[in-house]
Amino acid sequence: MNLFKPIFTSLSPNTEKDDISLALNLIFKPQQWRKGKAIQELEEKFKKYLGVKYAFSFNSGRASLMAILEAIGIKKGDEVLLQAFTCNAAVNPILKLKAEPVFIDVDSTINMDADDLKRKITSRAKAVMIQHTFGYPAKIDEILKLTRENNLISSKARNQGSAEDRFLYLVEDTAHALGAKYKGKFCGTFGDTAFFSFGRDKMISSIFGGMAVTNDERIAKRIKRFQEELDYPSSFWIFQQLLHPILVNYLILPCYGLNQYLGRIVLGFLHKISILSKAVYKKEKRGESVKYFPKKLPNALAILALNQFQKLERFNRHRKEIAEFYKRNLKNRFLLPLSKENKARAPVFMRYPVLADYDTDSILEKARKRKIFLDDGWRKSPIVPLNTNLKKMNYNLGSCPRAERIAKRVINLPTHINISKKEAKRIVNFLNDYASSRNKN
Repeated sequence: MNLFKPIFTSLSPNTEKDDISLALNLIFKPQQWRKGKAIQELEEKFKKYLGVKYAFSFNSGRASLMAILEAIGIKKGDEVLLQAFTCNAAVNPILKLKAEPVFIDVDSTINMDADDLKRKITSRAKAVMIQHTFGYPAKIDEILKLTRENNLISSKARNQGSAEDRFLYLVEDTAHALGAKYKGKFCGTFGDTAFFSFGRDKMISSIFGGMAVTNDERIAKRIKRFQEELDYPSSFWIFQQLLHPILVNYLILPCYGLNQYLGRIVLGFLHKISILSKAVYKKEKRGESVKYFPKKLPNALAILALNQFQKLERFNRHRKEIAEFYKRNLKNRFLLPLSKENKARAPVFMRYPVLADYDTDSILEKARKRKIFLDDGWRKSPIVPLNTNLKKMNYNLGSCPRAERIAKRVINLPTHINISKKEAKRIVNFLNDYASSRNKN
């Protein structure tokens, strides 16, 4: 066991040596931080990769969602339907517009349940936001059919191809699913519009960053106008993001390798003095807006994203291999919600969730003693992170019982490029040993 290499599900997991060197190099080139050619290059490569007509970059996935909601005309009192077991970053843009999030329960794959969606669609519904949880494609056909059945478009509008009278938009939350496919077509290309995230633990990472895409010209014009009216983030905020992969890999992870409490202290201190930014800010957990979003994607982060984007296929192949390893070795001890064979779906496994019939807090605590850190924040609550104020999110406990049960039972295993088969085996052995000891008792 390498003393200085703990296993983490989160904490900038995608970064390799070239990413760290690139970030370090950019720190000394502040003239490249804000404006630059990398922004447009990333947008063009995104369009080509997905086969979409329009792509617009922002400084986060949540900023991309804000642009989309504005573009499709979400207003006060409109209902936006989205699944439970989601992040508050997907809810806050809805609240910002004084619209109402309506939470839909999940199916056995931790994606939106089409039957519950059908029950909860009302005349006030303006959009359905479908999340491809952990990179596993949702039941797109069923949900797309439901949204189209609920469109109220006049014959004149239909003939003119106008979106103005459309009753129900389909927005794809593809933050977890860059590269995932359904029936041979990329997730993010089925709905009216979609957004992606380049957050620190997503499929590709620029610490913060996002993209909004669409094939609808009217929506595209509105997103573009929204983007053009934004400013770039501050130079200090950009500096924080460039520091993140450097400090995580050369300071924070070694500290955790020595002692988990030392690691927590160092990370907490760097957050407190604002050397590093958090993935989710305190205000966002209370349903409040923060000044950092929405902004344009700065050139420095676009450079980081481009470097990661060229490695996406390798990253995704690796994720599938690690997920298959977990499946083979854990299927007799744990429920694996994403283990079902389905020829229509080609998942990318941002995480590999397992459902335990044991106290997950106890499991994670014992894992930490072995330098295996599996708490990624996606657990214990139907809206994550755990200490998110559910009342402020407009979530009523009991409204999505399956999502609530799954949240209590789930442990999300890492699949990122820095998890080797040897490290995956350490995780598997730990979980199977834990299950065996519990069964004996």
